[in-house]
Amino acid sequence: MTNTYRELVVGGVLIAPIVSYAVIALLAFLLLRPLLRFVGFASWFSNPSLAELSLYVAMFGLLALFF
Repeated sequence: MTNTYRELVVGGVLIAPIVSYAVIALLAFLLLRPLLRFVGFASWFSNPSLAELSLYVAMFGLLALFF
């Protein structure tokens, strides 16, 4: 089974699908961040920045896997 990738065209320039997945994951993470701050996500980890980066990478990976 082959996948057909739909490139994003911006001003005549083809943008690879993985770039659009990275942008979508970043936007979703930025929208999720206030909720994480509200529930005290940073207090669960010794290095909250690394935990947030890992969460972003997981979101990006799931987007790339399922779309």
